[in-house]
Amino acid sequence: MKHKFQHKIKALLAVAAVCTLTYSCSKWDEFKKYKEGGEIIYTGKLDSVKFLSGNQRIRLKAMLKADPKLNKVKVLWNGGKDSVVYDVDMQSEPREFIRTFPMEEGIKNFVIYTYDAAGNQSVAVNAVGQVYGPRYQNGLNNRVVSAAATLVDTTKIDWLPIDLSAGPIATEVTYLSKTGIKKVITPIALDRTVIGDLDASASTISYRTLFKPQPTSIDTFYTEPVEVKVTKEYLRNTKIPFETVLNSDRWAIPKYWKTNAAVLNFTNGAGTKFGGVDFWFGGPQLAMEAGWSSDNMVTITNGKIYQTAELPAGNYTLEMDIPDCTQNGNFYTVAAEGTIIPDIENLSSAISYAKTSTTGTHKISFKLTSTKTVSMGFVGTLQNKGCCDGTFWRISAVRLKQTPLEGN
Repeated sequence: MKHKFQHKIKALLAVAAVCTLTYSCSKWDEFKKYKEGGEIIYTGKLDSVKFLSGNQRIRLKAMLKADPKLNKVKVLWNGGKDSVVYDVDMQSEPREFIRTFPMEEGIKNFVIYTYDAAGNQSVAVNAVGQVYGPRYQNGLNNRVVSAAATLVDTTKIDWLPIDLSAGPIATEVTYLSKTGIKKVITPIALDRTVIGDLDASASTISYRTLFKPQPTSIDTFYTEPVEVKVTKEYLRNTKIPFETVLNSDRWAIPKYWKTNAAVLNFTNGAGTKFGGVDFWFGGPQLAMEAGWSSDNMVTITNGKIYQTAELPAGNYTLEMDIPDCTQNGNFYTVAAEGTIIPDIENLSSAISYAKTSTTGTHKISFKLTSTKTVSMGFVGTLQNKGCCDGTFWRISAVRLKQTPLEGN
């Protein structure tokens, strides 16, 4: 019984030794395989294979195995009908293998082999890559400009959102600066480009949109340049949230707008007066209000909020959005030559005015045949009706639009 047990143990050890020997041989030479008829030697295959897309070309990135016999890499596609072969010097070649070669547009299935001087090849490595070209290019659209305007020395170009699925990465603006032609790149995530040195003679800018179909693409695609007219802006601080220069909890004084003493009808505990901007009801927005109190928010008589600018010859439209007001109150929008707007009683001296005392968008228009100093804004008389009633007027946005005179 003991003899039989020892015989089984010896048999198991023999089997284990054979398995160990077989495993060791496999680890000893990863390049050797066996088949009936003799030994076949395989060169080391490429590792970590990646194909990076390009414009009618593609880039292969991979790692070379530490096989000193390897001397060629062959890449096949289109079912083996097309191929490219690269020589490899393992004495000087870096471990990272990078090659770029031309390719027609489309999705490609690649098969890659390595070879040694004796013609032995590696096992196949399969990979997929995509190439872009005219079809992709023809489907690209420029980002759309929503506004391009210069105010004082700053030009702002506002962009509309763009579909990100095609791979837009940036917009490139070309413009005439005070020192010559310049380009500025704006990442696609930003919705505004700001230029601080547009030449005074420049009335247009051009731009194009940059695309990468994939984040790792080796080429950038460009749309055709588009020219956009840059308008001049003459009014500042024209929409919610209106900037302010002095604030209370609710009331403030608007920045860049002139306000007369009548508008500043709210007095805080320290005796400081505020008015012209209301932070409540969706503000901060331009506003005048009187009432709701017997000892504050006194009646406003000919309250004025306006700006003054040098306007060149042209046709002008001054628009404003009124989200809320006392219906049919005594409120007017005015444009007048000079550095101040008139009182309500003298509106006939203005170059244009209209009663704007209902909610909605309102406008006035005027024409200048030469450069003029023009003041534009709002005048109103608002009654304090006591602690339980009042009069108010709010403006959420102001726009001054200019078009050239006929023949210019």
